[in-house]
Amino acid sequence: MTDYDTMWIGGRWVPGAVGTRPVLNPTDGSVIAEVAEGDAAQAASAIAAARLAQPAWAALAPVQRGAIMHRIAGLIRDHADTLARLVVREQGKPIAEARGEVAGAAEFFTYFAEFARRIQGEIFPSDAPGEQIWIQRVPVGVVVAIIPWNYPAALVSRKIAPSMIAGNCIVLKPHEETPLSSLYMARLFEEAGVPEGVVNIVTGAGDTIGAALTSDPGIDLITMTGSVPTGKRIMQTASSNLVPVSLELGGKAPFIVMDDADLELAVASAVTSRFMNCGQVCICNERMLIHAPIYDEFVARFVTATQALRMGDPMLDTTDLGPKISLAELEKVERITQEALAAGAEVLLRGGRPETPPVAGGNWLKPTILAGVRADMAIMRDEIFGPVVPLMKVSDFDEAVSIANDSRYGLSAYLFTNDFSRIMHAVHDVRFGEIYINRVGPEALQGYHTGYRNSGPGGDDGIHGLDAYLRKKTVYANYSGRSPVALMPW
Repeated sequence: MTDYDTMWIGGRWVPGAVGTRPVLNPTDGSVIAEVAEGDAAQAASAIAAARLAQPAWAALAPVQRGAIMHRIAGLIRDHADTLARLVVREQGKPIAEARGEVAGAAEFFTYFAEFARRIQGEIFPSDAPGEQIWIQRVPVGVVVAIIPWNYPAALVSRKIAPSMIAGNCIVLKPHEETPLSSLYMARLFEEAGVPEGVVNIVTGAGDTIGAALTSDPGIDLITMTGSVPTGKRIMQTASSNLVPVSLELGGKAPFIVMDDADLELAVASAVTSRFMNCGQVCICNERMLIHAPIYDEFVARFVTATQALRMGDPMLDTTDLGPKISLAELEKVERITQEALAAGAEVLLRGGRPETPPVAGGNWLKPTILAGVRADMAIMRDEIFGPVVPLMKVSDFDEAVSIANDSRYGLSAYLFTNDFSRIMHAVHDVRFGEIYINRVGPEALQGYHTGYRNSGPGGDDGIHGLDAYLRKKTVYANYSGRSPVALMPW
C-alpha cells in the first residue's frame, strides 16, 4: 500500500487526468509521494459512480451497511501503526497525537455503525379517520465531502461513516497537502467489501476538483470542514442548485480563567489546547482572558509550562511539538505575529524559527506568548492556527464574557472556574456552539460539533450530525377505503 498515484472512483483505481502532484513531508521538506491529480471530468465521473451505486446501497438493511462499517473499523485498528506514521509523514503532528487520531478514525465507524437499529421515524395521528401520518428519515442521496489538512485520517471517517450508515454514497476530496491517509483508507474500504461507487476518493486542486464537485447538479449534500472564504464560496456555488450545505469553518476560541479556578488544571489545559498539533486545531485556545487577581501567577506558570514543551522529530514519542504543515502556513503565522507586535503587543515568550531546527528542512516554529493586547487587535480577532497565543487581563467575569462574544467566530469556548453561578451564566450567555467547562477538547463522538456565526452552519458528530445525512419524507397512509378529503372535519 505504498502507491498513491491513482485515485478511487467507482471501485477502481484510476490515474489522474492531469498527472501527479508531489506531497511534501513538513518535517524535512522531502517529497514522500506523487499523488494523482484529477480534473473536473473525473470529479463528475465520481459523482456519476456514486449516483449509480446509491439505490442499491440504500436498499440494504442498515445492519448490512453497519457490518461493513464494523469491518472498516477493525481494519483501521489493524493498520493503526502504519496509518499513524503516515499521518505524521504528511501532516507533521507528533506520533502520540497521530495514534489518537487514528483511534478516533476507527471509533467513528464503530459509533455510527451502531445506528443501524436506531434511525427512527415518527407517526402522527391524522385529522381523518382511518389514516396515519408517517415521517420517515431517508438518505439524502449523493454527498460531497471536502476536508482540510489538520486531521487527514479522522476527518475522512467523520464524513464517510455517517454518510454510509444513512444509506448515502459519497465523494470525498482530501486537501492537496495531505491526501495520503485518505488514499490508504480507501484501500481499507476496498478490503472491507465496500461496494463499487459507495465511497469515492478524488484528489487534486481545490479550484478544479473542489469547484467541480460542489457545482455538480447531481449532488444532494455538501459537507465541508475548512476556512471561512472557502465555505462562503461553497455556499454561493451550492445556491445555484439549491444544495444544502453543512460547514465547519474554524474558530477563535476564548479561554477564560477566573480567580477561583484550579490553576494547575487551567495552565495544563491552556498549554494542551494551544499547542497540540502545533496550534492547528479549529477548537484551539486562540485568545486567553485571565482574571486580574490571578493574572501574574497564571502567566508565570503558563510561560514556564510552555518553555518545557519539547520540539522535535514528530516520529519520536518524546516530542510535544512538531512542525507547521507548510512554509506558507508558517509565514502566515509569522506575519500575524509581526502585525501584533507592530500594534503594541508585548513578548512574554519569543518563539519564531529555531536557530538549529530539530530536523533540517522542516517548517519549524517555536511557541510565542504575547501580552499587552487589546480586544480590538487583529490577533485577538483573526484565527492564528499556529503556536502563538495572546493573553489579556480582564477585571471581572462580565468583561470576559463580553470580549469572548465579540467575535465573528462562534465555534468553541473555554471556562475555568468552580463558581456555579459563573458556570450557569456562561452556559446561558456565552454564544458559542461548544462550551468546555474545566476541561478542553477533543469533542465527543456523541456530542454535536457545531458553530455560530462565521464558524459555519451545520455540524458533525452524534445524532444531530447524522441528521444532516438524512432527509425527511412524509407519508399519508390512508387505510379507510374512502377518500380522506370527504372524511376531513373541516
